[in-house]
Amino acid sequence: MTARAELHGDELIARRRLPAAPERVWVAFTSPSGIAAFWGGTHATVPPESVTVDLRPGGEFALDTRGPNGATRRLRFVYVSVDAPHRLVFDESTTGLRTTVTVHPADGGADLTVHQRRLPPELRTAQAADGLASILDALATHLHHSDVTPGRSTR
Repeated sequence: MTARAELHGDELIARRRLPAAPERVWVAFTSPSGIAAFWGGTHATVPPESVTVDLRPGGEFALDTRGPNGATRRLRFVYVSVDAPHRLVFDESTTGLRTTVTVHPADGGADLTVHQRRLPPELRTAQAADGLASILDALATHLHHSDVTPGRSTR
């Protein structure tokens, strides 16, 4: 199964069944090594040393994305809500983009939904939808090939 992403005005919603329990998905979404492993999808890489995580409401996580042409962009997000292992909400302060990640148990794994609201006009494109879908597919691959155990440091 691959991710499905739907664009509706200033909202983008992507869904994916993942081959891991919600707790493993949570660790991948909230640990520096997990984020580095999947965040770029097929369109960028994330240097592991660039990822920082302060997992609490008001805390920040940040990372660098490096495109195929070598251009690097720093992304910063502020956590709004942290409800392990089922719901994570964070904002990108420059654009106002709000992302809500929800994870629910499903047969043999977890159902993941990523809902982005207040998309800036430059992200209201099929390319952005495809990019988010590729990130969720990269997460599935990472979870399938890694030993991400809840409570164990993955640094």
